[in-house]
Amino acid sequence: MDRLTQSYFENLEAEDKDLQFEAFGNIKAATNEKVDWAYEVWDQLKGWLTDRDNHRRSRAAQFLSRLAISDPEKRMLNDFSALWEVTKDPKFVTARHSLQSIWRVGLAGPEQKEMVVNSLVDRFINGNEEKNYTLIRFDIIQCLRNLHDEIKDEEIKQIALELIEKEEDPKYKKKYATVWKKA
Repeated sequence: MDRLTQSYFENLEAEDKDLQFEAFGNIKAATNEKVDWAYEVWDQLKGWLTDRDNHRRSRAAQFLSRLAISDPEKRMLNDFSALWEVTKDPKFVTARHSLQSIWRVGLAGPEQKEMVVNSLVDRFINGNEEKNYTLIRFDIIQCLRNLHDEIKDEEIKQIALELIEKEEDPKYKKKYATVWKKA
């Protein structure tokens, strides 16, 4: 890992919140593409998934989701369940940020895509007892849209439209459908 990237990870722990925010943004920007340093931080991030600090849990989930494309060893296939748990974090903002980024795991390959899509579908169908489930469902539909837009898989679009049809409340059915307008 180059010194600059290393400094970003160090600055995530800085006292200065602006410095933390800048570091977070720079790491996200770097992980839009494949990086050669994923395994240098992988285990640390995996450990952060269960840290008592919700900011660490959220950052770890978002970064690991983004690093899945830089995972030729396919560690994510084993680590996904720990990552998925953060999408159900007791702190809703942490759960939501994690869920909103988890679709990126599906960019890593067919096995990862299937794992992500199956998890999202199951959560949409069986998560109606969760607090804020309508927001969670919206995020799931948005995740499917994001994944579809990146890999151009029409099957994902079909799955999302079928999930929307399962929504019984017309208000939410309409809201979820707006995600797929112009698709």
